Amino acid sequence: MSKIKPSKGAPYARIMGVGGYRPTRVVPNEVILETIDSSDEWIRSRSGITSRHWASPEETVAAMSIEASGKAIADAGLTPEQIGGVIVATVSHFKQTPAIATEIADAIGAGKPAAFDISAGCAGFGYALTLAKGMVVEGSAEYVLVIGVERLSDLTDLEDRATAFLFGDGAGAVIVGPAKEPMIGPTIWGSEGDKSDTIKQTVSWEEYRHGTVEKFPAITQEGQAVFRWAVFEMAKVAQQALDAAGITSAELDVFIPHQANMRIIDSMVKTLKLPDSVTVARDVETTGNTSAASIPLAMERLLATGQAKSGDTALVIGFGAGLVYAATVVTLP
Repeated sequence: MSKIKPSKGAPYARIMGVGGYRPTRVVPNEVILETIDSSDEWIRSRSGITSRHWASPEETVAAMSIEASGKAIADAGLTPEQIGGVIVATVSHFKQTPAIATEIADAIGAGKPAAFDISAGCAGFGYALTLAKGMVVEGSAEYVLVIGVERLSDLTDLEDRATAFLFGDGAGAVIVGPAKEPMIGPTIWGSEGDKSDTIKQTVSWEEYRHGTVEKFPAITQEGQAVFRWAVFEMAKVAQQALDAAGITSAELDVFIPHQANMRIIDSMVKTLKLPDSVTVARDVETTGNTSAASIPLAMERLLATGQAKSGDTALVIGFGAGLVYAATVVTLP
């Protein structure tokens, strides 16, 4: 018989607070058109994007995360000293080690929390949220700060007609803490590595380092393949998350998908047959695709503008490079 004592975690976990940060510079489509042969109408019709935010040199991954984290901690009614874990989801922190989470934890005054980064592309927030939930329920941390942050402008090829208009920068953060009833549902997550070439970095850092290529690495994708996969396969995953949480689409209040593309969002809504009563996040229009930051940023905006309210039941789903995905149902803070 094991001599290990059972953990003393909470029975359930919940999202307690949310915060976001968008860089001050707003970049309209007209700026993108300076380097690609396209039109504002084409960009809008293909993506729904009219503008995005790009970070200044001072708006680093850490700086944006610190701003979003402070708002989330305040929204949760906590102090930084109470944070027992910091998880950062990002693909655009260019220093391999140490984890940017450790720098952020120190900067916000969190003491000595567990702190680490994960790389799961546009599904990063969903992965981090699931890990945070596990930490709270297992008892290794009472409150966990989850951050999705990207500076994708650093990984954008402004001459690539297929992707130059897609990406933006920003940070979103949530606090995950204990709950007495289920407020974060089971996560449906996974990967399809056989399709990993559909969204990828153009060249490896090693190739760039050794001068095999001169152009700085960027993100590229096969647009049509990604669209088909996201609309049809991710709609199935979203439905599985609803089923796992024991609710129907008619009981849903809010849908917060990864803000990849307006056409993908609208097609998923149609495929899932969501009723008109469901509020759908369409933050991509003025924020662009911010990968791991997109879901918490969209969540923050819906709550701030009153389009969603505390206690609403929301389906969140992230999907992207890998190809990886994560979907779950949550109660909004």
